[in-house]
Amino acid sequence: MSNFILTLKLKTQPYQGDILDKRFNILRQMYNACLGHLLKQYKEMINTEEYKYIVNQGKGSTRNKQLQELNNKYGLTEYSLHRYIKPMQHHFKENIDSFTAQKIATRCFNAFKKYMFHEAEKVNFKKYGELNSVEGKSNKTGIRFKDNILYWNGLEIPVIIKKNDIYAQEALKNKIKYCRIKREIIKGKYHYYLQLVLEGVPPLKINKKTGEIKGRTTNGKVGIDIGTQTIAISSDYEVKLLELAPEVVNIDKEIRRLQRYMDRSKRVNNPNKYNKDGTIKKSNKDKWHFSKRYMKGKYNRLELYRKQREIRKQNHCKLANYLITLGDEFYVEDMNFKGLQKRAKETTVNEKTGKYNSKKRFGKSLANKAPSMFLAILSNKLKYQNNQLIKVNTKELKASQFNHLNCEYNKKKLSQRWNDLNGIKVQRDLYSAFLIQHVNDDLKTINIELCNKNFNRFLEFHNKEVERLISCELKPPLKNVI
Repeated sequence: MSNFILTLKLKTQPYQGDILDKRFNILRQMYNACLGHLLKQYKEMINTEEYKYIVNQGKGSTRNKQLQELNNKYGLTEYSLHRYIKPMQHHFKENIDSFTAQKIATRCFNAFKKYMFHEAEKVNFKKYGELNSVEGKSNKTGIRFKDNILYWNGLEIPVIIKKNDIYAQEALKNKIKYCRIKREIIKGKYHYYLQLVLEGVPPLKINKKTGEIKGRTTNGKVGIDIGTQTIAISSDYEVKLLELAPEVVNIDKEIRRLQRYMDRSKRVNNPNKYNKDGTIKKSNKDKWHFSKRYMKGKYNRLELYRKQREIRKQNHCKLANYLITLGDEFYVEDMNFKGLQKRAKETTVNEKTGKYNSKKRFGKSLANKAPSMFLAILSNKLKYQNNQLIKVNTKELKASQFNHLNCEYNKKKLSQRWNDLNGIKVQRDLYSAFLIQHVNDDLKTINIELCNKNFNRFLEFHNKEVERLISCELKPPLKNVI
């Protein structure tokens, strides 16, 4: 069953905001207590001879069963953590209900599970102000929404729903699975929101002027070649090369300026916390003192990040809505963006200068443009229409190396942005999207017959797009690929 989220602003009074802030902090402390308990039990378990003996056995169902029994013995299960958090919930019962406490325990266990199964290198405790969302398990008890009012342990907060918000009114006709309270710092102040997780699919958006349904889909395959900053699209109707999140601007200079100011302010107000060489005294447990200007700088930095985040998401949603109008079957390469984020492991030397090459890769580009986030948004929107984003096998397909005219593979440097197909020049990313569009059902090979049939149409669209790009004043990253 599909679900979707409706976000509504809460009309909180100052005293209600204080109560919510108190409850968020209590739940943060409960989360940290649960995580500390899990780490302690896990450390105790892995130091036992029994664990070492089981791990050294060959992989299989028998070993998995023994490890599960050992996890149960040391309380490393979700339901064991529910029992552990129960006394804490009773202590804070005036503020925290049992379902919300169980949800926090589940959230903590899911984070710890990644560490236990070596999917993550470490698991972090939540600092003050880092827990910014809490949720219940159903809309019957705990955090509840009824008659446009949020109810939670004595709190009754009205929800803002505008009269002309037809989308929200239609969405609320669906069944509510559970509620989530989210907070966000905007211009130095907390703003609280209610997120309703609803069953079904989002209501269709209607153009108020024409009465037509927005984002109407067409039939056909769409090939997507996504990079760290750009996206190439090939369909039966259009061929496009676009920048991901074009309205996101580089804020590195502003962030660096704010951080330098904050660091100077922190050092002036806390001289006892630093050594003579400028490093922090780890042994000093005195309280940190921050000036009002320091806090203003901190909130300005948070506001910059928030604006970037909202603009990025809005741009991705617009692009996803546009893509959906081009077809009903979407194919994209299965990219490992986490691998591209990491620094290079090997140290290399530049032959010309003799200097060490930088180990930086695409971390900053991925942080600014978030291609993985775009694919997640597109995938969710497709699911609501009973379609899906199909990932092709990158290593087997080798779309950037293939030439369908002679069926040969030719390796190219990353800087080589144009392909020579027997005298025909095509942009590398657009051609890769065209090949991905014509992948076979095995998702490993390319349908040569269909490529030959549709190649002339692709060239026509391709040349139009290249002319459009050349006629525009391009800025990086598009300037780097044309």
